[in-house]
Amino acid sequence: MLSLTTVTNDGNIGNKGHLAWELDKLRESNADGFMVDVWWGITEPQPKAYNFGAYQELVEMAEERGLKVQFVTSFHQCGGNVGDDCFIPLPSFVTQQSDIWFKDQNGAETKEYISFFADDVAMDDGRTVLDMYADWFSALASTFASKLGNTVTEVQVGLGPCGELRYPAYPLSRWSFCGVGEFQCWDKHALANLSAAGQSRGYTSPPTNAGSYNSKPWDTEFFNGGYKSDYGKFFLDWYFGSMKSHGARVLQKANSAFGSRVALAGKVAGIHWWYGHESHASEVTAGYYNTDSRNAYAEIADVFAANSAALDFTCLEMRNHEQPSECKSQPEDLVNQVRNAAVQKQIHFNGENALPRYDWTAYEKILQNKRDLFAFTYLRLTQQLLGEGYDAFKRFVHQMHQS
Repeated sequence: MLSLTTVTNDGNIGNKGHLAWELDKLRESNADGFMVDVWWGITEPQPKAYNFGAYQELVEMAEERGLKVQFVTSFHQCGGNVGDDCFIPLPSFVTQQSDIWFKDQNGAETKEYISFFADDVAMDDGRTVLDMYADWFSALASTFASKLGNTVTEVQVGLGPCGELRYPAYPLSRWSFCGVGEFQCWDKHALANLSAAGQSRGYTSPPTNAGSYNSKPWDTEFFNGGYKSDYGKFFLDWYFGSMKSHGARVLQKANSAFGSRVALAGKVAGIHWWYGHESHASEVTAGYYNTDSRNAYAEIADVFAANSAALDFTCLEMRNHEQPSECKSQPEDLVNQVRNAAVQKQIHFNGENALPRYDWTAYEKILQNKRDLFAFTYLRLTQQLLGEGYDAFKRFVHQMHQS
């Protein structure tokens, strides 16, 4: 993965000379290529006025070196999450809109990604949110038509915050590890949708007993057993179902634009804290209904399979014993569940590391998953990786390429 700020807010490559040196080192390592965020906030400054010029330059630089490119269609804001060293908001014609943003129980909005419940809301120019995504996909596909499937080998479709199919349940401005996070369904359209779905049963509002961002599961009535009630099961199914429907709709738009010319993928977040608690509270607030005998990742894999998309998952470098036991964090068990879901549903399983690691312990853990991996993307191309970490990285790349 290239730096988040490879393309600057004004739509140019920041330091082309330095980037050329980095890509030369990448080629020397024998890595296959690089991944880069194609930011909506940079590439559509005005409605239907697209500027992919910097990305065309990037693709040319890749071709000069025989490198492949993975695009991420980044419909989210950069800034406010772990590892973000940038601030790239959504286009201004979008951020000025009201009533299309996720809200928590206290009415706090996040403009990191448009609410799943606003997909069919029309903007000032008459286009719905889904129309805007579709138009952008078509513009990208048209611009890179001759590169798709050869130089550009994959398009990872942004489906939520950080590009991941999830709710923004743990924003760094309000949350700290390892709180359970908060449900994000108090915006106007979410409440109307929930009320319509639950009217016949009297279930017309989200739970008010699920604690706050930094609660522990046992501190809350909802995660201390309430999620098992008829209401709890109804609400979590609705919350998860709404997210899955959004993912399916956006992937359908991507498929319409790209067809079979390039591989598509969707990303799922590695929410490993409280995985070892019966409630799976942090997964649940982020949208993953992975309790009450539900397998959230198998259900998401079904959505991806139906839309010809690979499943990209993170935290492949983590081990259970490296995480704080008081948070019941079990990243290895989580990775196993997600990998098995992808294999079972017969879709490609792609991987990433969650945090930059340069030690061989992390590389060994990733290598243990190699058999079931279709692709692996390393986070991130940094000075440290190309300096003191370079020899270990080259060794890792070599071993990943071994059959």
